[in-house]
Amino acid sequence: MSRAAVPGLPSPHPIGEQLPALYAEDDFAQRFTAGLDTVLAPVFTTLDNLPSYFDPRLAPADFLPWLASWVGGVDDPRWPTALRREAVARAVELHRWRGTRRGLTEALRLVLGVNAEVSGDGGATWSRTAGADLPPAPADEVLIRVWPGREGEAYAVDADRVRALVRTLCPVHTVCRVEVLPGPPAGEGR
Repeated sequence: MSRAAVPGLPSPHPIGEQLPALYAEDDFAQRFTAGLDTVLAPVFTTLDNLPSYFDPRLAPADFLPWLASWVGGVDDPRWPTALRREAVARAVELHRWRGTRRGLTEALRLVLGVNAEVSGDGGATWSRTAGADLPPAPADEVLIRVWPGREGEAYAVDADRVRALVRTLCPVHTVCRVEVLPGPPAGEGR
């Protein structure tokens, strides 16, 4: 992130105009303060637009990694800027759903542009009655079926990227298996 001099950016508060009358006609004083104006103009512009820096949809692209670090979001510089902005904007919401079916499907859709169906619960069992026998053990595997979110070869599913994202988002105690489908599973109308 770098905020530096912007050629031709005028200062909203030129220092030379604020000097005592004695220096108003002094060429050296005016040139010296004009140099300071060049250095300070980006600072004033940044401060005047500070609320925009905290909105990922408006912030400068080089500010996005810093915003992402504030909210624990993912920012990959290889992604298109629009996707990076959306990932930062939705990071807090996705953290709320982390480790759940919804969180996994939303993250896959946002980050990779794929649709997903998650089945299985990773082997969690419980009982509502104290001292009662536990229900039958469920399958200890979570199956994640993904298919392209859009038509065309450019939107083909990259299975390695899907597996890598699933590894980072699934709870550590679960076994997750990924299946890549050419289209929606039978009966899906998406």
